[in-house]
Amino acid sequence: MIIGIEAQRIFRKNKHGMDYVVLQEIKELQQMDKENEYYVFVKPGEDRCVESSANVHVVELNCPSYPLWEQWALPRAAKKAGVELLHCTSNTAPIWSDIPLVLTLHDIIFLEPRDKQNKSLYQNLGWLYRRWDVPRILNKCRRIITVSNFEMENIINKLNIPRERMAMIYNGYNEWFKPVEDTEEIYKKYISEKGFFFFLGNTDPKKNTERTLVAYSKYLNQSTVRRKLLMADLDPEYLNGIIERNHIENIRSNIVMPGYIVNSDLPYIYNNAFAFLYTSLRESFGIPLLEGMACGVPVITSNTSSMPEIGGPEAILINPESSEEIAGMMLRLENDEAFYNEKRKVGFERAKLFSWRKTAEQLLALYLRIK
Repeated sequence: MIIGIEAQRIFRKNKHGMDYVVLQEIKELQQMDKENEYYVFVKPGEDRCVESSANVHVVELNCPSYPLWEQWALPRAAKKAGVELLHCTSNTAPIWSDIPLVLTLHDIIFLEPRDKQNKSLYQNLGWLYRRWDVPRILNKCRRIITVSNFEMENIINKLNIPRERMAMIYNGYNEWFKPVEDTEEIYKKYISEKGFFFFLGNTDPKKNTERTLVAYSKYLNQSTVRRKLLMADLDPEYLNGIIERNHIENIRSNIVMPGYIVNSDLPYIYNNAFAFLYTSLRESFGIPLLEGMACGVPVITSNTSSMPEIGGPEAILINPESSEEIAGMMLRLENDEAFYNEKRKVGFERAKLFSWRKTAEQLLALYLRIK
């Protein structure tokens, strides 16, 4: 079988969630499947993280924009390669293509009410493109994959997709997320002392950055330890707006923002953190939740969407809309050693249920069923 995989953005240096998912799926398929032939379609970039092999061909397609790349360059290249099944991995797919499609629809957040304060041009254009594209391709897809039972039920109920056309395949996490001794003190590239809170906040409203920072302010007012907060990749102007609106000037000198954190350095960040704050309002899966648990750090996460499903029944669950509740849990972890150690162990064991190998095995089985 000749299988095409859309992986447009995996060569870009600063990768994000969906990029890592398809990258790991490709790497696992490349190792385990020597019978089928794969064409992996990517946009040129500086991080050549996958190389061609005997039955896996990496094809670079240069095109000036995401929509043109997907709607014009991708279907032309796939047809030229003789692709029999095209897997589009990032929520959207070409509309005018007669090649059988499999779509990974990570979420349908683009159909849900939006925060009017989101001024990110990149996120707004992406939202508009998905709203235009997805309704037009759903009926053309042989299978629609999503990444949690929560999201599958959400898609079925809101888009009226027949259950038999859906497939749920959990994500995994990279094997280097594990307890490690930081002999080179890599974490010091980002923050001077260990024992900090770690938060992967950004300007996307669903990441709940504002309430989490308000919670951190409340924590600082009540804590005798007053741990630093390490935040990745947040715009300073956005932070200033949050501080001014909420009158939480006390957090400014306690926040460390080093910018983008290289993925290979993240295990050392998790391992040297006191706790990881994963307080999103909504996630379809939540790979960082697994990464933190696999490193043995307690993870404070939300009682909404997929997070209880992935974190498990003994996860540290809070109401993400309550800054009081988030702050209270930060203080409990700090003051209750038995609770802290129990949650470290519970999360570590839970993470063992997930792996990229399991993800790829289920994905390959799905390809072959469609053949």
